[in-house]
Amino acid sequence: MIRLLCLALGLGLAAAPVQAEKLANQLFGAMDRPSRQAPMPIGSYAKGCAAGLVELPETGPTWQAMRLSRHRNFGQPEMVQFLIDLSVAATQIGWPGLYIGDISQPRGGPMTSGHASHQIGLDADIWMLPPRRLNLTRAEREEISSIPVRSADQRSVTTNWTPAHQALMRAAASDPRVDRIFVAAAVKIEMCKTAKRRDKAWLQKIRPVAGHDTHFHVRLKCPTGATYCETQTPTVAELSKGGNGCDDTLMWWVTDYLNPPEPGTKPAEPETPKRHPRQYTMADLPNQCASVLSAP
Repeated sequence: MIRLLCLALGLGLAAAPVQAEKLANQLFGAMDRPSRQAPMPIGSYAKGCAAGLVELPETGPTWQAMRLSRHRNFGQPEMVQFLIDLSVAATQIGWPGLYIGDISQPRGGPMTSGHASHQIGLDADIWMLPPRRLNLTRAEREEISSIPVRSADQRSVTTNWTPAHQALMRAAASDPRVDRIFVAAAVKIEMCKTAKRRDKAWLQKIRPVAGHDTHFHVRLKCPTGATYCETQTPTVAELSKGGNGCDDTLMWWVTDYLNPPEPGTKPAEPETPKRHPRQYTMADLPNQCASVLSAP
């Protein structure tokens, strides 16, 4: 009888469903304020979290944080200061300042929607829309949209693109805190065409990435002493050995990348689907992220 009871209990335990581990983006998305820890980016830009982030004030003399309902205007101190500095630089090219989009959630980590990166407080989106005014209400910041500077066929810039946009990105790329800047390929091609011949070194930091036609994405280097921060590889310094990026590799983005396959061409075998950060559990993130979540 005891053996039967034990067997029954064993079968019952085996049949009981194993509780699924909660998704990391749900855990980090539920955090409404930063951890009271020393600032530290932990892990990589697309697989990590952030301790001790600071909030970019919703409005300043030369900036406004947009889409406040997302609660993503938090960054490492270096990022917040960089954005303030760049917004001041924007006034020197004729803009009133900057409209600033997503930075990170209060404790970083994977987001419930949108970005794969922006997880450690060192990424920020800056709108291509020159600010019309810097006293938008919270409601207005939800309704207003940025402008596309890339054509619908992805091959050229639109009339929204101006020399001031280029001057702003040059200022950002020339800042030693910046690792790289993501833009639409057509934007980089235009800048490669129009930049002065002896002033193109900064263009190496400008990297073509799909999905960046209404904003440009600034990524900072790991700050000095940030021992848990993973530097992106290859670094832009390593890439720059091949020049400023205004080469045949860049042109691939608007030739082979955009051209559909020839009729009758056999499609490539699908690769194993890559997991999106929205599918990560805490086991996928650095161990230190658990303490970020549990910290007061």
